[in-house]
Amino acid sequence: MELFLISLGAMFSIMNPLSTVPVFVSLTADHELKEKNRVAVWTSINVLIILLLSFFVGQYILQFFGISINALKIAGGLIITSSGFALLTGKFKEHKGMTSSKVDKDIRSRSDIALTPLAIPMLAGPGTISLLITLNQEHKAMFDVLILMGAMFVACTFIFLLLKSAQYIVNLLGASGINALSRIIGFIVIAIGIEYIISAVSNLFPAWVG
Repeated sequence: MELFLISLGAMFSIMNPLSTVPVFVSLTADHELKEKNRVAVWTSINVLIILLLSFFVGQYILQFFGISINALKIAGGLIITSSGFALLTGKFKEHKGMTSSKVDKDIRSRSDIALTPLAIPMLAGPGTISLLITLNQEHKAMFDVLILMGAMFVACTFIFLLLKSAQYIVNLLGASGINALSRIIGFIVIAIGIEYIISAVSNLFPAWVG
């Protein structure tokens, strides 16, 4: 249960689907309710596929490029920490490469936004992918793998429910409320990123930490 809660919290914090809610509302403004629900379903499915691929295939990518787990932890920790600072400063969209002009362009030109920009890069970005690869390297037991897969499924279910309720959430919290929650989550994300860096440094230089 501890592994499930920790991994679920880490994935949910780094993906921060709450910050995607205003983008979802903007991109689906002209959609019928049925179409909005379809986009929400396929966004969560696409995210789940990306998470599973990152978890099961990511290790082979590391091996191909000769990247160690400690190097990945440091790189992933830096990316995650950077995402946290972006949340803290209210620049998460820019950090994810989703400026207002890009959102407007997507509204005009994209017929299906479930994969991009919603699943990638808004939800399953580099920080999330790095986290899943790291979890795969640290948890090899079949029971742990099943727990992590369950956490991925629950995280994507939360994403679907949030996107399905996106308009209600925006109306309830408003832009200021969403920004306030994003900043709180930003602190958590920064702590997660720093924890990964400390873990890698302690493995590389145990005398420094000990």
